[in-house]
Amino acid sequence: MKKIFIPIVTVALLGLVPGWAFSAEAIYKIRADGLACPYCAYGIEKKFMKVKNVKHVDIDLKAGMVVVTGDEKLKFTKPQLKTLFNDAGFTFRKIASREIREQKPVK
Repeated sequence: MKKIFIPIVTVALLGLVPGWAFSAEAIYKIRADGLACPYCAYGIEKKFMKVKNVKHVDIDLKAGMVVVTGDEKLKFTKPQLKTLFNDAGFTFRKIASREIREQKPVK
């Protein structure tokens, strides 16, 4: 009977290797009218956080800019954004930019 020899060190190392994955982020900068106070910002943030793949929402009241960050699968259409803003009581103007950040390792 032959014995198969697997070094214990190899088995131990396999258990210690972290599960690395690579992920990219989509970042939308959206212009809107009617943003005047932190309460306004909260209403928009609440609407966007219900959208699948959205991770974070930042709002610059002075610039009228809403910055939405999500995973690379996040995609908005103009009609969808118009509805989101109208439902929150604001006016969607345009998507100022959309970018995908480079992939980075994630644990």
